[in-house]
Amino acid sequence: MKTTPINVQRQVLLPDDLRVARAESAPHLGPRLLFFSGGSALNGIARRLKHYTFNSMHLITPFDSGGSSQVLREAFDMPAVGDLRSRLMALADETVLGQPDVYALFSHRLPKDGDADDLRVEVARVQGGRHPLMAAIARPMRQLIRTQIDSFIEAVDDTFDYRNASIGNLILAGGYLSNGRALEPVLFLMSKMVDVRGTVRTIVDENLHLGVTLEDGRRVVGQRALTGKEVAPLDSPIREVFLVETLDAAKPVETKLPKRNRKLIEQAEIICYPPGSLYSSVVANLLPEGVGRAIARRSVPKVYLPSLGEDPEALGYSLADNVGAILKPLLRDAGDVPARDLMTHVLCDAGISPDICEEVTERYGVPCVRLPLSNRNKPTYDVDRVSRVLVSLI
Repeated sequence: MKTTPINVQRQVLLPDDLRVARAESAPHLGPRLLFFSGGSALNGIARRLKHYTFNSMHLITPFDSGGSSQVLREAFDMPAVGDLRSRLMALADETVLGQPDVYALFSHRLPKDGDADDLRVEVARVQGGRHPLMAAIARPMRQLIRTQIDSFIEAVDDTFDYRNASIGNLILAGGYLSNGRALEPVLFLMSKMVDVRGTVRTIVDENLHLGVTLEDGRRVVGQRALTGKEVAPLDSPIREVFLVETLDAAKPVETKLPKRNRKLIEQAEIICYPPGSLYSSVVANLLPEGVGRAIARRSVPKVYLPSLGEDPEALGYSLADNVGAILKPLLRDAGDVPARDLMTHVLCDAGISPDICEEVTERYGVPCVRLPLSNRNKPTYDVDRVSRVLVSLI
């Protein structure tokens, strides 16, 4: 019989113990939660969500320009892969029924202060199958991984800086190069290798960089210049955010949401703007043309789970300002739609002042739900509490 979509309104309990128990008993049938997330802030929640669903979907920004990802970007003119690998590992099956030996290799990171020659020798041992982490992997999986490493070694030169490099990132880079400079095939392969409990994709395929214009008129390009982690934090609030082709490019560029990612949004039962650096981890994923329209068409819960603690990218921002920053690119793309078509609720920790929450509702008509979500006396989320609330929204 042909299916017919209808809209149903209902009241839910947060958390709903029955819905949580159902999800936990059959995670392979769990809800399809979609996250627009780039950084590591969601990894703990993603790892816990594996207890409730194997069907979460993660659209990740490939615009990172810091750390070991930037070394690969400079060497091969490629998108950033560090956040992709990190999320794949968070969603991997870490039990003995999974692939713990492959997981260990993909998660291995070389020393920050290692000798250059020693690091090249260690990578060569991985390539040759002599490294203990590679030798522990059975055939034919070992050969598949070595094929990706071979592609990386063939392309890299002797000046490559291996300090603090993740072996998983090198494997992703090799797969990118050997598959016609496309990430999707190697992401699919790595997902299968470690039995990822969900879907991880880049928000777009292009090799782009994030840029912002500050309130004082200055222009800052490159994700690493925004986060306050590797360089001094911004001293002026962000006014506009855009994408460029190179770090020294003057003209912003437009990019479109790929059809396969639009389909993910269409399949989502919950859409979540999760904790993370406001612009480089969350808003960056909302910039491509088509994202706002795809979200507006969905009649599902669309929730914002704000970061706890200080965010250098949100200098001087209130919670309402954060909501406005998320809604701005979505409204620009979706057109004249109510804000609640793009964000139905803000999930606030109970420790946040009611006045802060009321400002969000006054400005945007988006209700805030105050719940005990954080760890006691710490500016971090209790990952199980958050997971149980998200699962209950279905």
